[in-house]
Amino acid sequence: MKSAIQYAVFVLLCLTIPNTQAVEKITIKLDFIPNIEDGQTTYGVCARCHLPEAWGNDDGTYPQLAGQHVNVLMKQLLDIRNGTRHSSLMFPFVQSRTVGGYQELSNVVAYISTLPMNPDHSRGPWQKGSEQFEQGKEIYQKHCAACHGDNGEGNNELVYPRLQGQHFQYMNQQIMRIKNGVRQVHPAMQAVVSELEPEQLEQAINYASYFAVPKEDMASSKTWRNPDFN
Repeated sequence: MKSAIQYAVFVLLCLTIPNTQAVEKITIKLDFIPNIEDGQTTYGVCARCHLPEAWGNDDGTYPQLAGQHVNVLMKQLLDIRNGTRHSSLMFPFVQSRTVGGYQELSNVVAYISTLPMNPDHSRGPWQKGSEQFEQGKEIYQKHCAACHGDNGEGNNELVYPRLQGQHFQYMNQQIMRIKNGVRQVHPAMQAVVSELEPEQLEQAINYASYFAVPKEDMASSKTWRNPDFN
């Protein structure tokens, strides 16, 4: 992968002079060219929980990472590292003394993004054609599609997560964590989640769980195994 991974590091600057009126935020943007082979080596640690294929599991304990946008993956790792996103399971594994610096993070997210996606991810309980599915479609198109895309494709440049292929239970658990104030997200996302009722959120997530993954992004079958870890 020759394209650079971009991310922003936020630093608080407070001048040590009398009568300082405000603390200003500085945004530093850095580009890295990832090394896929090194990323594979680093991912060996991640694979113990996320599985060699990075497919996660149906019950939502671990998300499907394969095929996710690199900038989205990077942001989540940095948010967990700096405490913006709380995850007691992940926190020890994203520290610089464990995984390395920004270059190493760039390597591993680039490697993950190259993995084919699970062709049989878990979906919600309301199938296409049901009343709840149609209600979820309406809610998603009104409140979610502007950022996540009409087909859940997300946006790498704008750091909007790809929803295609993500497990229903994982998305539902995370949306409830946001709803209950446990997970902090972008204010626009927070506003939508706060506005909608839990049942509406679940219906929207159900609809999103049925998004089709493009054939070129999927593994050949659900029995596919990552040859890098055979």
